[in-house]
Amino acid sequence: MRSLRANRRLALRPLPRYASTAASGVPKTTAIQSVLIANRGEIAIRVNKTAERMGIRATTVYTDVDAHSWHANTGFQSLGLGGPKGYLDGEKIIALAKKNGIQALHPGYGFLSENPKFAERCEQEGIVFIGPPPSAMSDMGDKARSKEIMNAANVPCVPGYHGPEQGEQQLLEHARKVTFPVLLKSVRGGGGKGMRIVMTEDEFMTQLKSARAEAKASFGDEGEVMLVEKYIVRPRHVEVQVFADKHGNTVALGERDCSVQRRHQKVLEESPAPDLDRETQLDLWNKARMAASAVGYVGAGTVEFILDKDSGKFYFMEMNTRLQVEHPVTEMVTGVDLVEWQFRIAAGEKLPLDQAQVEEQMAQRGAAIEARVYAENPEKGFMPDSGKLVHAVLAESLKGDEDVRLDWGFGSGSVVSEAYDGMIAKLIVRGETRETAIAKLAAALRKFEIVGLSTNVEFLKRLCESPAFVEGDVETGFIEKWRDELFKPRHIKGEVFAQAALGVLSFQANEPGPHGLSLGFGAANATSERKLAFKVLDGYSANEGEVVEASVAQTGHDLYTISISRKGQETPEVFTNISAQRTTEDAVTKVNSLFSHERIHSTIVPQENGNDTKVTIFQHGVKTELSLLPPQWYEKALGLKEIAASVAAPMPCKILKNEVEEGQTVKKGTPLVVIESMKMETVIRSPQDGVIKKLAHKEGDICKAGTILVLFEEEPKAEE
Repeated sequence: MRSLRANRRLALRPLPRYASTAASGVPKTTAIQSVLIANRGEIAIRVNKTAERMGIRATTVYTDVDAHSWHANTGFQSLGLGGPKGYLDGEKIIALAKKNGIQALHPGYGFLSENPKFAERCEQEGIVFIGPPPSAMSDMGDKARSKEIMNAANVPCVPGYHGPEQGEQQLLEHARKVTFPVLLKSVRGGGGKGMRIVMTEDEFMTQLKSARAEAKASFGDEGEVMLVEKYIVRPRHVEVQVFADKHGNTVALGERDCSVQRRHQKVLEESPAPDLDRETQLDLWNKARMAASAVGYVGAGTVEFILDKDSGKFYFMEMNTRLQVEHPVTEMVTGVDLVEWQFRIAAGEKLPLDQAQVEEQMAQRGAAIEARVYAENPEKGFMPDSGKLVHAVLAESLKGDEDVRLDWGFGSGSVVSEAYDGMIAKLIVRGETRETAIAKLAAALRKFEIVGLSTNVEFLKRLCESPAFVEGDVETGFIEKWRDELFKPRHIKGEVFAQAALGVLSFQANEPGPHGLSLGFGAANATSERKLAFKVLDGYSANEGEVVEASVAQTGHDLYTISISRKGQETPEVFTNISAQRTTEDAVTKVNSLFSHERIHSTIVPQENGNDTKVTIFQHGVKTELSLLPPQWYEKALGLKEIAASVAAPMPCKILKNEVEEGQTVKKGTPLVVIESMKMETVIRSPQDGVIKKLAHKEGDICKAGTILVLFEEEPKAEE
């Protein structure tokens, strides 16, 4: 691991500051005593934590959707905003702050955090906005204007067109001049929304329409103004955390590599950036400080660069005029509380550290990495998910480790709504070296259990084990490049089904079955053998959809023989004399079993939904999803039948467009329906060859998860 201590430092010219000051030229210092946190979830909780430590009285806000959320139960008081778009209602938020005599407002990130008009309104109403001047937000929020400023300040920019000619043919002509491939993105874009990579001229118009539609939905009409830039084939996303005060001081608190992304949104962030020579690192810091200076910046900001892996050159991409989601990575490697700095700078204080002191602290703190935990299904194109968290815990053994940090706004019983971004948590770890940090992150992920909806935790584990990632060979196309390795199917061992069976039987022993029938072993004289059938739902399984039978025979007190039968297997796999201890609390069963060859600890969480029971099992740090199939007599009695010839909504969504017509013949993979959920467009593709029988919904319809969207004509049964 390279040291962060500078062997030599690049000369930095004095950086002028254009922020307003008092008449004497010296900024007035006014301690902040109260703050309204205009955000939700983990960032609201995180800002409140620092505010409380500093003795600042914090008020949180919530919408009707979030009325029972964690963040609504933090702070000195919590105030309601009404409907789900309440976090965007700046006037109502300002009115609440004034009504309650609140001195300052912290916007967090997203929502109103980069809205210069909102920052201006706060100033007009005498409320301290914890962020940069509105002028800096406006300059950096307009991607075309920001490129002009950076070029004037000699900060290198990617070649492209950032002008007023916005006709489709005009933009196409500019794309031709830049030469394909090009990157289309909204001037108001952020978080990958309104951004498309266009590899060839043939797909330009389709991608332009899609980018504009998504940008308009996320940012309003102004979002439809597009930039056309040269697309760098092997780019890295490297950003620099900067901080500036009202006294003319600016520091760079190191860089973060955020190259591992999906849908142009970050998945892993780390500091320092891997495989970056010292001269380039210092040049990045210098250019970032120049960028902040060019717009008279004050407060926390992030200057984002594209680094070309092939040439080693870097280019300014944009500046985020707020605290970033990934700010804990910088806090881990600097030992600095960035939110505390935000409060102090907003109060008019000087930066607590200068550049040399920042570098000295960084030299002693090694490396840090953050994993974003999303409600999504990576195995199915990272499709968003939402719903109730039945079980969400990080092992107690990690909670006392100061090098492991979990920032989240949810827990067991919380609901992740489709109305907002699907990030559940951020898991951040620090190590003396990058290799140690990655190993510690992988270990922590193995002890992170989430049940109730799909998450990317299993995918994050695979990223940590990827040889290319461990070696630091990262780029923004990393996931696609290593897709086969990252999604390689795995074999589910028989012990997983054995433990699942013991867990389910323990759970059922306390639950009445159909018509009051006991489904567990019950008393000592009860039936001593049970058969359970599991269907594999796990997307990482080599045999997704496989049905496995587990026959459990009780041979003594807490002693079992379990037989596992699988299709294509001549003889069952038999485990004899298993000694098992089982404890059940609420919906969670812990099974501690001694097999003949090893001791296995498992967590089993059954989830009943009507006639269906899903079973999630955590074993050896791996999560496996199963479905408990009802006995054939039970299924027949209830008339249950799976609808196979159909496509259902994978999540709550809005129908944007039907891509096919009734009666049309389609091939597997053909786009069927375009839906929108969590402000992201998703294309639902055909799972099979067939003929469309019915389109169940029209454009604009709102659908619940599981709603049938498309029905196929059923194939005629072959004659016997």
